[in-house]
Amino acid sequence: MLRRAWKPIAGTLIGIGTPASLYYYYSRVKPATFDLQVKETSPDGKRFMTTRTFELLSTEQVEKRFKDSAIVQSTVRPGGLVWNRATASLASNNPIEDASASAIVERDRTKTGPEGDLLFFAIMDGHAGTHTSQLLSKTLIPAVAMELSTLINPPNTKQSSSILSTIKSYIWPTTVSSSSVPSDADPNQVSQTIQEAFTKLDTEITGTPVRLLASELAKSNNKDKNFTPDLTKHPLGRAAIMPALSGSCAILAVLDTARRNLYVACTGDCRAVAGIWEEGSDGTGSWKVEVLSEDQTGRNEKEAERVRSEHPEDDRNDVICNGRVLGGLEPTRAFGDARYKWSPELQEILSQAFMGGEMRPWPGALKTPPYVTAKPEVTHRTLLIPALSPDSASDKSTLRFLVLATDGLWDQLSSEDVVALVGGHLSGFKGSIPKSDLPKFVPTSTGTAAVEGKSKRRELAEGAWAFVDDNPGAHLIRNALGGANNYQLRRMLSIPAPYSRVHRDDITVTVVWWEEGKEDEANTTTLNVEKPKAKL
Repeated sequence: MLRRAWKPIAGTLIGIGTPASLYYYYSRVKPATFDLQVKETSPDGKRFMTTRTFELLSTEQVEKRFKDSAIVQSTVRPGGLVWNRATASLASNNPIEDASASAIVERDRTKTGPEGDLLFFAIMDGHAGTHTSQLLSKTLIPAVAMELSTLINPPNTKQSSSILSTIKSYIWPTTVSSSSVPSDADPNQVSQTIQEAFTKLDTEITGTPVRLLASELAKSNNKDKNFTPDLTKHPLGRAAIMPALSGSCAILAVLDTARRNLYVACTGDCRAVAGIWEEGSDGTGSWKVEVLSEDQTGRNEKEAERVRSEHPEDDRNDVICNGRVLGGLEPTRAFGDARYKWSPELQEILSQAFMGGEMRPWPGALKTPPYVTAKPEVTHRTLLIPALSPDSASDKSTLRFLVLATDGLWDQLSSEDVVALVGGHLSGFKGSIPKSDLPKFVPTSTGTAAVEGKSKRRELAEGAWAFVDDNPGAHLIRNALGGANNYQLRRMLSIPAPYSRVHRDDITVTVVWWEEGKEDEANTTTLNVEKPKAKL
């Protein structure tokens, strides 16, 4: 039976303020326009400050933006365990460069393992275009699932005894575990497999235009060593080059219910946090904030030192400049971003072939690429969920939810803010509450602290939080940009691209939580019920 102690009684008492009256007041009283200082570019390329007047969105328009991007899915698994996923996004760029994906893969019982599911939840934070993030939304989870399938269902070695396989075994020796733990239950092997899936996928992304160019050169039979084929109108040209030139960070959570393991793989500066309910001896409790990833930027000194160590001595001073790779790219790990991975000579050839010589120039300090990698850091935790492990039902710590989000959210909210806001939301809070009062009703403690890799904005230190959204992802975005201050929220959402990027980034959030013993309720809910996608 699900223990309800994690839901504070205060959730039924917190109806402080009436959102409807706030909306009415601000929509009637505040002006329909507002002035903002913005940067413009003159015809001669000089930047200058000027004042622009923008239309102020109405409350109704703001609410429509939240609802249009909010998705909730509920999946009922055997035994009555219900997995819920809520995703919401808000654009700053036009179009939004974020993306998200999810999948549930049902595992068959094997000789070495029980039945269960692999649940995948991914967030992608694109930059320099949508091409890489959109491609990852379709390919990242399948790529990782395919690699993991080799651990869950190892190939039959009796059928792999060809000479080629034997040669490969010498080049790529199979990792042998020093224990009797099955491969898919060994966190080290699973983590390594996820890393390999990320790096192989990035190799495909950055290698595709090179292979296409080589193929067209072979077809031409041109003997001129300086000949470069024209691929600007090739039917596959744009699809090959654009995902390599743009870039994307990505964070992926993999929940293995059969082995009761949680893995988070992070490439870049997205972040994942877990809310763990810790029950006290008196029946009360608090939320422990577990940060499951590190911000991978040049401002993270550990990351900066890693990047420097991978380059010759005479190149190290230029590798990280002002917290950015070669003074340009903020994340030190990303998919695509081939400008930081290809040599200058290769970029010049590809620019001529695919872009007619109009490809964005490579960084001036580029000497010994690659400077950026897609290889993720993978963290592991045990899935502290009583329904998956009856023998741990007496444990006082239970993982209740995960939050994955692009850095636009973490620019505005701390990990502690996010856990408290989601904890209050799942407890049924309604209305608004002063920010200084929330810790009284939703106490938190720090487990694993965040490694801050960016210079955070977080300007809204005072004011009140708002609990008005059904979708917990939309709930977090609202509170990141204004909370119960409806005028501030309307103003933030009214700033159009590209001016909005000075004030807020694209934001995409996925919240995952589970419930037990609610089969009837889940079957009659209005949520979109998602079925398992495939089997491993």
